[in-house]
Amino acid sequence: MKGIVLYGTLGKFTWRMLATVLAGQGIVVFLGALVARGIAVSEGDEGSGWLWVGTGLAVLCFLAAGVMRRPWGVTLGWLIQAATFAAAFVVPAMLIVGVLFLVLWVGSLVICHRVEQEQARRQQEAASA
Repeated sequence: MKGIVLYGTLGKFTWRMLATVLAGQGIVVFLGALVARGIAVSEGDEGSGWLWVGTGLAVLCFLAAGVMRRPWGVTLGWLIQAATFAAAFVVPAMLIVGVLFLVLWVGSLVICHRVEQEQARRQQEAASA
């Protein structure tokens, strides 16, 4: 599929959209971490570190959103998508979150790539006219 990259620089529109996806994902992952903490407390596990693990993943989402301009930023974003799926082992509802944000992630990569190609084509036409 054209537009899906694992490493490399992205167009301005693409990295902005991916950063927006990661920022939203960070908020939802943090809320999932709160749920994991609540589940652990209800089961009598006061010393559970799931809140810290989830908070760390949420912070990583925000950091990845900030470095999306770098060639390795998109790679970090893919790793975050995988980590969100791994969180489903603790909070099963995170599977739904993982699927939703993976669809947003891949959709943004593909659609934004098309938009940037179209913009480049229009600029080329305008320059040659």
